[in-house]
Amino acid sequence: MPLITLVVVLIVVGVLLWLVNTYIPMDSKIKNILNAVVVIAVVLWLLNVFGLLDSFSNIHVGKL
Repeated sequence: MPLITLVVVLIVVGVLLWLVNTYIPMDSKIKNILNAVVVIAVVLWLLNVFGLLDSFSNIHVGKL
């Protein structure tokens, strides 16, 4: 993935999150949960993009 695409995606996600936080009235607890979910999703996406998450795909818990 080109670096410019990565930067554009991060900017778009940040602007969308800012718009939601600014213009949609929500309780602060819900905003905090939303922010945490978005940050965790972006971090997992970045780990996957850089290939650091692929090593965890071979880990299995329990019997399959």
